Amino acid sequence: MKTYSPKAKDIEREWLVIDATDKTLGRMVTQVASLLMGKHKPIYAPHIDTGDYVVVINAAKVKVTGKKAEQKFYYRHSGYPGGLKSRSFEELLSKDPVRVIELAVKGMLPHNSLGRAMFKKLKVYPGNEHPHQAQISTRRHERSAGLRTTENEESETLPKEG
Repeated sequence: MKTYSPKAKDIEREWLVIDATDKTLGRMVTQVASLLMGKHKPIYAPHIDTGDYVVVINAAKVKVTGKKAEQKFYYRHSGYPGGLKSRSFEELLSKDPVRVIELAVKGMLPHNSLGRAMFKKLKVYPGNEHPHQAQISTRRHERSAGLRTTENEESETLPKEG
């Protein structure tokens, strides 16, 4: 028996929505990174992007524990002498809440071209509204209800076998 290796045509991507309201930043972001990599799928392979699209809403309402809100800093450097800039978590969350989640997820993905491709499937929005309502189809609800869709996926569903 040969080891199975997933092909690009075998990958089925879904759109998942995660509400960040009152969730701890690190715990939520590890789930998002796992979904982007595709580790929740049985066809996961570390050298192929098998992950789903993830839409994170209410990014401005994410929480951190302890004193991290005051003590956590984000650094960047301009490349020039004395060009180190820093922002606290509170400041970055108030000015650009999307960036907080993006930076946390980016640090948990592979640091290569595969990780950059995975990161492109992340969509983060500070409020409750997002423009991806059309992509989030009823197929996901059918699967969670114990139904499976047929190959033509017009409107026909069959009871789950087993």
